[in-house]
Amino acid sequence: MLSQYQILYFFEGEGLIIMELKRNDMHQGADLAEIFHWLYLEKQSQSLIKLWFRSMDSSADIEERFFEQGYLKFNAREATFIEKYNSAQHKLINDPVDSVREDIHEIIRNYLKQP
Repeated sequence: MLSQYQILYFFEGEGLIIMELKRNDMHQGADLAEIFHWLYLEKQSQSLIKLWFRSMDSSADIEERFFEQGYLKFNAREATFIEKYNSAQHKLINDPVDSVREDIHEIIRNYLKQP
């Protein structure tokens, strides 16, 4: 059975997690914004915020993603998320997607249930 989603990237820091999901349950011809979701999870409150993707850039060593809420720069080992207006910077570790804890999967499943 094909899973409802696949985690493509998983970055974890002291107080937050940023991840990219690919939905596998979307209809043929669905818009990319419906299929791919970048999510920001604030660990203490367990609040999940969708990051509104604007653009991306990539090179051999560095990947960059630009969102309405900020900017993410990462490589195979680590990442930095800079909030909009440089209000905060967060250092993150690029964790293996197969090591995501079950409580995080439950938060994701609840998010995907929303209309």
